[in-house]
Amino acid sequence: MRAQYEPGRNCVPSKRTARPAQKVTCDECYFKRHLLCALELSEPCATFRPNSAQLRPPQQLRFVFRQEHRARSAWVFPTAQEQAALYA
Repeated sequence: MRAQYEPGRNCVPSKRTARPAQKVTCDECYFKRHLLCALELSEPCATFRPNSAQLRPPQQLRFVFRQEHRARSAWVFPTAQEQAALYA
């Protein structure tokens, strides 16, 4: 059986207990661990990545050529002889 809508009661979002945020340090950063960081800051910078992350770009889609359906193009420039005939 479905619960019926009750004004004021069903509109209130439920309060979930949030986990406390873990404090990260530069020593846990991928760039610091692999000697790629040139910054000497007291706190992690905006480029912080966890050392456990696999920093690889996503795989690109394969490029597939479509089959050419037309044997001839839809429009062709007139030949030199056709141009001369038009303006003769």
